[in-house]
Amino acid sequence: MSKPEQFLTFILGDEEYGVDILRVQEIRGWEPVSRIPNVPSYEKGVINLRGAIVPIIDLRDRFNLPVTEYTPLTVVIVLQLQQDDRQPVVGFVVDQVSDVVDIRTDMISPSPEFGVGVNTRFLRGLATVGQRMIMLLEVDRILHHPGRQPEEHDAGTEA
Repeated sequence: MSKPEQFLTFILGDEEYGVDILRVQEIRGWEPVSRIPNVPSYEKGVINLRGAIVPIIDLRDRFNLPVTEYTPLTVVIVLQLQQDDRQPVVGFVVDQVSDVVDIRTDMISPSPEFGVGVNTRFLRGLATVGQRMIMLLEVDRILHHPGRQPEEHDAGTEA
């Protein structure tokens, strides 16, 4: 049996997602951001986090889910990414945090193949924990980075 990894789970719409807990720096309540012109709609702006400028990404918008009003449960999960030789910090806006779960590698199923029109590059895989289906995110792939391979970009999501 494989050693479990811990994942912070959160809700977007009716679905539950998870990110590697070792990537999480903090969880913050929603607060207004400084808008940056000419960025994709999912990039809400930036915040100053103890002297560091942190981009804020709305995951609903990034995943082409219906955008809703932020509520008192809306939070920003601040994560450390791994991008080539850099480790940028980014905040993801989510509907609400759920909990921390232990998931063994043998509990993770690969992302299903839906065909050409569906891009599952953000998913590491799917895990079933009790009655819950949790989509585990590959957080390093969520940001748009110029110079990446064209197949890594979502059609229709770039501004």
